[in-house]
Amino acid sequence: MAKGGFPGFGGNINNLMKQAQKMQKEMAKLQEELEERTVEASAGGGAVTVIATGKKEIKEINIKPEVVDPDDVEMLQDLVLAAVNEALRKAEEMISTEMSKITGGLGGIPGLF
Repeated sequence: MAKGGFPGFGGNINNLMKQAQKMQKEMAKLQEELEERTVEASAGGGAVTVIATGKKEIKEINIKPEVVDPDDVEMLQDLVLAAVNEALRKAEEMISTEMSKITGGLGGIPGLF
């Protein structure tokens, strides 16, 4: 084995460690940025709108007054649930897309992020 390297790594271990540290810094910065970014989803043709952050936290839920029917609370519950789930799905998609830009598709490694 060559000094400072491992077969199959195509370079020395120091370069690999520097790349990993750079990636870690970029990921930390991105996670901070994602906390500020938002996604929006709606259900019922815009009757219920949900805004979520890249941290997958719900920031806002808007319900049009005309969709509030005391005799059909279940429909409103279903609309809210659908909009929340869609907002969280969009947030996850945004996170995955941005992380893959940094990791170059290494997201399949357990515990990477």
